[in-house]
Amino acid sequence: MRIIILFSIIFSVLGCTSPAPESTSNSTPTEYLTVLHTNDNHGRFWQNEKGEYGMAARKTLIDSLRNDAQKQGHAVLLLSGGDINTGIPESDLQKAEPDFKGMSLIGYDAMALGNHEFDNPIDVLKQQQKWVDFPFLSANIFEKESGEHAFDSYKIFKKNGLTIAVIGLTTTDTAKIGNPQYIGHLEFKDPVDVTAKLAKEIKAKYNPDITIALTHMGHYVDASFGINAPGDVTLARSLPANTLDMIIGGHSQEPVCMSDTNVNDDNFKPGLACKPDQQNGTYIMQAHEWGKYVGKAEFKLENGKLTLLDYKLMPVNLYVDKVQADGSTKAVLANEYIKPDPKLESYLAVYQAKGAKQIEGTIGEVDARLEGDRNKVRYQQTNLARVIIQAQMDVVNADFGLISGGGIRSSIEAGKVSYKDILKVHPFKNRITYMDWQGSDLWDYLNTVTSFPPDAGAYLQYHKISFERKNNQLVNVLINGEPLNKNKTYRMSLNSYNASGGDGYPALTNKKGFVSTDETDAKALQDFISKNSPLKAAEFTPK
Repeated sequence: MRIIILFSIIFSVLGCTSPAPESTSNSTPTEYLTVLHTNDNHGRFWQNEKGEYGMAARKTLIDSLRNDAQKQGHAVLLLSGGDINTGIPESDLQKAEPDFKGMSLIGYDAMALGNHEFDNPIDVLKQQQKWVDFPFLSANIFEKESGEHAFDSYKIFKKNGLTIAVIGLTTTDTAKIGNPQYIGHLEFKDPVDVTAKLAKEIKAKYNPDITIALTHMGHYVDASFGINAPGDVTLARSLPANTLDMIIGGHSQEPVCMSDTNVNDDNFKPGLACKPDQQNGTYIMQAHEWGKYVGKAEFKLENGKLTLLDYKLMPVNLYVDKVQADGSTKAVLANEYIKPDPKLESYLAVYQAKGAKQIEGTIGEVDARLEGDRNKVRYQQTNLARVIIQAQMDVVNADFGLISGGGIRSSIEAGKVSYKDILKVHPFKNRITYMDWQGSDLWDYLNTVTSFPPDAGAYLQYHKISFERKNNQLVNVLINGEPLNKNKTYRMSLNSYNASGGDGYPALTNKKGFVSTDETDAKALQDFISKNSPLKAAEFTPK
């Protein structure tokens, strides 16, 4: 692998596609803009075990792209689609301080507030705002009591003669999937209504050359958002044509690459071409997740018309499987190796070492993989979900237990299990609670939570209970193999997030029979694996 040291070398690899600024005597000057973007960082300030992504390598790439664009006379913006928090223990234990400070050192211009920015109490978010030198934007979050905007709605940038408006927006699902204890004072309003009004006000006051929506709402192909809140495609379609020049998004954690109109490019892989979505005169872009890519969009503004010249999702030291001459596959870099910026790497290494110190050591062993990947726990029953629920049931001596699939954030690989592995599964510090149900009331509750469909964080994972639904109604329930008795009392385990109404579950905290313990989900799982080590995964295989 060759190391990129000189900018001239990396430029030849990345390509330079747009011409220098030009003007004619009969028109306004032609201007150029390069937009660089990432989203859904989720604690990945440090590279993974394979050396993929990481903020230090991201800085090297962004510095070269920014310098290249500026030499061509482009205005440059670096934007984030939000969700900096939650995902890796070394970051979570430090309230994402290395991530936010790293973003400032890389030189981000603005960030959309994501739903995971509310995983901690508001005073933590306020501290995170002090760690950065760029704004957290969201135009559709309001204080319930005063009716005022809770955060900055937009930012006006003046670069190279261009006036650029950046409007921040956050998914309204935050009200459902955020921790009710932290966001109860906030209202998340319809982004379409808010944007339509705000865009008019900004145009009247600043007459921007380019208007960007920086969002954390998700890209759903052809506006097929299911039970999720509407996302970027719906936003673009619902506004008057050309209200927004582009949407730089996040939340759905996918590369937005299209093979045709309203058809996703399912064959996209690192290093391949990516065509962004376009709806109602608005380009829509998203750079997958974790800093795996830096999105680079080059635009030309000529006589009031904005044209996309080139778009790339640029891998940050990602590996892909390449077929060898003998038919085998080998993991190879998708692009030239990007050397991490030494100053930022050294700066972040202190945080990495501090976080690693807190989670070192083995707590047990498991004989096979426990499945917790996002594309499994939100679609089907998994063995890890059953292990988690059994651990929580044991804490409160419950008859059965539930958890929403979105509350499971990682898998556990076969072999030795560390405390870090536990915290990757459970980064939220939820407490274990229980509810003593009268059977008749339990039936009504189950009729709601068993209705949540796949492909949603609310999707129900369950243990020691089974059920049938017909015509959208609950018709049969077994608890520990016995029919539910409406005159009997049953104890159900549940985490504090779902019990408080998180993911749209009915709130239980004020009901008779509800009890919250001081035990956390991470501690319960840690103790269960330690006590039952080596844990036999087959005993928890869903049937």
